[in-house]
Amino acid sequence: MKTFSTPALLIFLFVAAGTLHSQNIPLKSQFSGKFSAEVKLGYLTYLPEHYDSSKEYPLILFLHGSGERGNDVEKVRLQGLPKEIEKGRKLPAIVIAPQCPENQRWKTFELAALLDYIESVYKVDKSAVYVTGLSMGGSGTWRFAAEFPDRVAAIIPMCAYAEPHAAYQIVGIPVWVFHGTADEVTPIDGSERMVKKLQEIGGNVKFTRYEGANHGIWERTYADDEIYKWLFAQRKNKK
Repeated sequence: MKTFSTPALLIFLFVAAGTLHSQNIPLKSQFSGKFSAEVKLGYLTYLPEHYDSSKEYPLILFLHGSGERGNDVEKVRLQGLPKEIEKGRKLPAIVIAPQCPENQRWKTFELAALLDYIESVYKVDKSAVYVTGLSMGGSGTWRFAAEFPDRVAAIIPMCAYAEPHAAYQIVGIPVWVFHGTADEVTPIDGSERMVKKLQEIGGNVKFTRYEGANHGIWERTYADDEIYKWLFAQRKNKK
């Protein structure tokens, strides 16, 4: 049985121009919506307890892995941060968890457009926008930070491949990387090369290796209180 923090699941449908069809915002829930750019992106939204539109809140953009792709946003609840929230995790931040369409990979320009819209609807602290993701979503996290470094205060990619040359765009962003040493899906050297490059050029990077762990390290990571303490301690200068 699916559980929600409020009795009703509210569904939002809007277009890139930003038409909002409802203003009834539940105080505690992950509710679904769709964003139309060149494709429609379904997504889940979590709002902090006692959300107050007169205050600004940090925002976490969560990117799922390849197994949750499709056009049924309910699948996004099954892994990673949305699963942790469904289990009862409360966060002092807005969490947006979009769904990547079937047979596609994350497109950073679509994520940036979605982020634009979310920032126009909710009170987002633009000095505290974070991105995290697992597997395919971890790679999307690396790419988003490299292409939009001015929008990101910190990132947490997990069990993901990264292009070391992107380190030069990410060097100013605090990064905490997680990977299992026995990962057979995405070998750990995909993270090691990026971490090494960031260290060489003076990046702010932490690297947690799970000894003997295979690919599915995200449940234990998102259950760790320390990642949230670290994440919310990071801030970026407002533009």
